[in-house]
Amino acid sequence: MTLIQLHRPAITWEILPADFILPDDPVENNLQPLLAAALRESLELAGLILIADVIATNFGLCAKVADKTVVKAPDWLWIRDVPGLDSQIRRSYTPHAEGPVPLIVMEFISETEGQEYSLNPHYPYGKWYFYEQILQVPIYVIFHPYTGELDVYCLQENSYHLQITDEYGRYWLPEIGLFLGVWQGSRGQINANWLRWWDSSGNLLLWGKELVEQEQQRVIQEYQRAEQERQRAEQEHQRAEQVTSDLEQERSTRQLLEAKLRELGFDPGQLS
Repeated sequence: MTLIQLHRPAITWEILPADFILPDDPVENNLQPLLAAALRESLELAGLILIADVIATNFGLCAKVADKTVVKAPDWLWIRDVPGLDSQIRRSYTPHAEGPVPLIVMEFISETEGQEYSLNPHYPYGKWYFYEQILQVPIYVIFHPYTGELDVYCLQENSYHLQITDEYGRYWLPEIGLFLGVWQGSRGQINANWLRWWDSSGNLLLWGKELVEQEQQRVIQEYQRAEQERQRAEQEHQRAEQVTSDLEQERSTRQLLEAKLRELGFDPGQLS
């Protein structure tokens, strides 16, 4: 047990009142919301998001630590199967009081450090400390979009431990049943490092545009195969017609020769 764990403060789980003023942390660049949207899109298109799941970005996670209400807003989070989830727009979420602890939280590092690695055990608490010691989120992801560096930490014995990648640089997340890794390329008009999901077989979960392109390619290939088959059948038909024509020509020539032999007094049957 670490020193931080020995001094873990008293925690209560209280739903925020409707008039509670949440911190308004601005998004520092236009890439962050695109990263978040891309992560959700591929999960949704793969049918992996349940109706009762909460996936959000810059969404307040709350706890009352000692006598202080603490709210942190990760850049991306996924809460599985929240009971009684309705369609109302939410401002925040309090684990235990409203449902389970988030399965995973992510922070996207911007040009200015934002306490993503902070273990500050005193109010207002560092993000790392809040996710690890207060909320105890099973998976904590820190991503550096500018460099493409990705670190994935899993909660083991009440502390985060850096996970090891596979041979392709991806992290296997058994709690989710997917790989998480970095993909470099273009989405829309932005060329950048993107966080992507892969299934257990190593297949990339595609975005909508990629699925459309994949379907277009499939249709083109099907058309090309059908056209090749039509051409083959046409060639076979032409060859069959040529054989029939040759046989007819041969039969006509034979009949003319037989007629000529009879004129000359020969019996074609005897000659055969």
